[in-house]
Amino acid sequence: MTVDDRRDSFVTRLPPHPSSVRRARMLVRQGLAAAGREELSDAAELAVSEVVTNALVHAGTSIDVAVRVVSGGVRVEVRDGSRHAPAPRRYAPTAGTGRGLMLLEEMVDTWGVVAQERGKTVWFQLDSHGEQAGDVAPEQAGGSAPRPPGTEAVQLFAFPLLLHHAWHQHAESLLREYLLASLDPEGGPGAAAEGPDPIQVHADASEALAVLSEHVPRPDVGDDPGSVMSTAMEPDVSCPLVSLPVQRGAAAHFETLDRALDQALLMADDGLLLTAPTQPEVRMLRRWICAQVRTQLAGGEAEPFSVADQAPPEARHPLVFDTAAVDGSADPVVAADDANRIVAVSDPALEILGYDDRSELVGLRLVAIIPDRYRQAHLAGFTLHFLTGRAPLLGATVAVPVRRRDGSERPVELTLTSHRAPHGRTVFLGDLRPAQ
Repeated sequence: MTVDDRRDSFVTRLPPHPSSVRRARMLVRQGLAAAGREELSDAAELAVSEVVTNALVHAGTSIDVAVRVVSGGVRVEVRDGSRHAPAPRRYAPTAGTGRGLMLLEEMVDTWGVVAQERGKTVWFQLDSHGEQAGDVAPEQAGGSAPRPPGTEAVQLFAFPLLLHHAWHQHAESLLREYLLASLDPEGGPGAAAEGPDPIQVHADASEALAVLSEHVPRPDVGDDPGSVMSTAMEPDVSCPLVSLPVQRGAAAHFETLDRALDQALLMADDGLLLTAPTQPEVRMLRRWICAQVRTQLAGGEAEPFSVADQAPPEARHPLVFDTAAVDGSADPVVAADDANRIVAVSDPALEILGYDDRSELVGLRLVAIIPDRYRQAHLAGFTLHFLTGRAPLLGATVAVPVRRRDGSERPVELTLTSHRAPHGRTVFLGDLRPAQ
């Protein structure tokens, strides 16, 4: 620990280890107690926990913590070796990640980020009625580091923005759970006795995600059912070209991201993580991004993103569901499970969709009856529903076209509902009334 000329100010360096969160809390508590400002301790300890945790899992470097008790309150600065500035994520309350900086904003009077040549400093101040300690002005909040030399542009053509948004949230949730499983002292399913440091793996993978977050435009389609259907379709939800600046030395982070998510998805598919498995196109997007970084930095040609017309559904235990009520319904109803597979179809729905026998549809994925221009929105929405609970179309009736067997389209009024099935599974029922 380094102490300056004031007894109530100090700087200490902490290792990239989970115990550093507890040590940072203790240092803040001791500093405030020595200065007689214990009333700030609860909020300051919680805030420093969030900032140090963020540095721990996203940077994977040593962490410098500075605490300065000033006339207006307390100022805490946390420095790490990652250049990527944290940004608040407006995820749903049920999301498994993304709330740390939202909590920080609620707890402190002011906070900011200062970019440095070899990292950044995140600072916050509580009860800031008087002086602003240090030489950092509040308007510097959210600053980003200048682009370092040795950076090359990876060209990502036909980039699916909605699919990326859903995948990014899913990846962050998976990585956090995978990190916790890897750190399990009891040697749980994700723990490894030998191998790379889990914290460093998480930090490197998070660096790759941060590059994407900074440079991929974020779509905004809203939650109103009508506006979702009018805006969440091609070509508006894709970008012809995303130019991704990647340092040559950071290319390995995308390899780490690829491997870590493959391992995490194996655990998710086996039901060992809370984060639900996802759609094959979401996995394809991640593999394409990582492959494009690897290929282009090695001098290869760029290839646009594309998916198979009918990617097979991911393996999942069979759904326990009595299909008789749907198959025998006098209404045009299609039932699908939480793996996106059609499990039952009524005769009126078969007629609307142009099929002669339900065996031609049962087992296919819902994308088989969704026009191509809506496919990305469907896949992203399906992923986000199980990840965050987002469901703008559930319970609403919206006018949509359905894709028939011969490729033609027919307008219907869709009413979508969800129902719980045994073993925590979900069944979706879509009523496809012919549009008036």
